[in-house]
Amino acid sequence: MAKKPEMLHDLRQVQYDQDHWNHLSALRTNALEIVNSIKSIAVNPYVYGSVARGDISKSSDIDIIVPRQVSSYKLELVLGHPLKRELVQATPSMVLKGHIHLPENIVVTFPLFKMMSREEEFYRWGGIIDNIGLENNVRVLGVDKRLILIEPTDDGHSEYGVIGHESEIVKRLDVSIGIAEERVRVLSRRDSVGRTGVYLTRTLNEDESFEEVAKKLQDSDPALRRTIERREGKR
Repeated sequence: MAKKPEMLHDLRQVQYDQDHWNHLSALRTNALEIVNSIKSIAVNPYVYGSVARGDISKSSDIDIIVPRQVSSYKLELVLGHPLKRELVQATPSMVLKGHIHLPENIVVTFPLFKMMSREEEFYRWGGIIDNIGLENNVRVLGVDKRLILIEPTDDGHSEYGVIGHESEIVKRLDVSIGIAEERVRVLSRRDSVGRTGVYLTRTLNEDESFEEVAKKLQDSDPALRRTIERREGKR
């Protein structure tokens, strides 16, 4: 079940039990293995979300972002056989991203063209960590889908409400107020009208490459073509 935005007015403390720590350690071990394999062919892959923050659940995914364009062939070569590959575009003006779904609830995401600063901020908003942070058992600040800021503590984490405190939260995360306003708007709307969906989702067949399908989509979709041209400075 999707988490809903929450109005939190007071500080809340959450303490982890040993099962939580053991599960977090296992997820981070798997994440580090994937991040290190990607580093051989791409710059700065990050783990983002609950595994970076520490507030995982039994169903948590390991979400990894490669924030720069990378050869999907090389990426798939180091990752091994995927369960599913798909292209996703949230809205016509946003970046087209590849998702590679692996066993153990691992999802590797990468852009098919240049990401804008706001799109990169999305990941910092949720909390990101690199291989060095994982190796040193660092946990980071980030906002979850309830619009709650998670701050790691020695025995778990503290929770702070975002709604009504956006200007304070963005300073702590070093992101723009725009990303805070966007996330509050999107998640609040999703809560009121239900799942809002995405503009484009295309599952790839085994014999298709990400770049090949992205080019076909670009040729057939004027909105996607305009977005790419703007990113490349052609418009």
